[in-house]
Amino acid sequence: MEKLSQTPAGRPLSVLPILPVFSGRRMFMRYVGVATATGVVMSACTNTIVDPLAGPGGGSTAGARAGDLIELGSGDIGILNYAYALEQAELRFLELVNDRPYAGISQKERQVFLDLRNQEITHREFFKQVLGSYAIPTLTLDYSSVDFNSRRSVLETAKSFADLATAAYNGAGQLLTSATNLTISGNIVSVEARHASIIRELISPGSADFAGDDVIDPVSGLERALLPEQVVPQASRFIKEVLNTSTLPKPMA
Repeated sequence: MEKLSQTPAGRPLSVLPILPVFSGRRMFMRYVGVATATGVVMSACTNTIVDPLAGPGGGSTAGARAGDLIELGSGDIGILNYAYALEQAELRFLELVNDRPYAGISQKERQVFLDLRNQEITHREFFKQVLGSYAIPTLTLDYSSVDFNSRRSVLETAKSFADLATAAYNGAGQLLTSATNLTISGNIVSVEARHASIIRELISPGSADFAGDDVIDPVSGLERALLPEQVVPQASRFIKEVLNTSTLPKPMA
């Protein structure tokens, strides 16, 4: 059995399947696009972390308690905390998938989930460093609704996470005021969209579902965008605390 690539510390994170397994020009170009674009984006995102954009010190590592009201904050800090909460939830799910792979998982699928986990670690740690002392605490997460021994349950949950994260970043971009924060969020959402594409490819290989009409407007070609108040109720399926979105910026009329 081929050994999985764990990605040495300090090097750009690897991207999705190790070997191209798709046939045909369209599938090959899709694979190359995912691999090269994601690698460039993640490398750029990682190299951009220089100084915290908001607040000194390391982020809070104290855990919250189920039922606590989590104040995300206002302005850009609130939006970054909102993203940090979503990244915590998505990463923990991927960690569990890697810790307890479902029955019959293929080598390719194992590598995909390993790479997704590694990239989400980068996302979570980025927000933790950027927010510093303004970071929300570590959340209480519950995945009892997921059957980790079922390929279908895991892939459908992974698709939901990636689709929701993509829509959340698309919707939150208009709420940011800092050009730097907007640029970084744009980098991350492009990675999340590629995560969604590869999961959809695993579910329906060779189909158009990698960019399905349920997430891409067939007329405009634009991806779905959701505001925090639309995203948080869906994410709350896994988050035991209550995220307060009332202080977050609102879109301009």
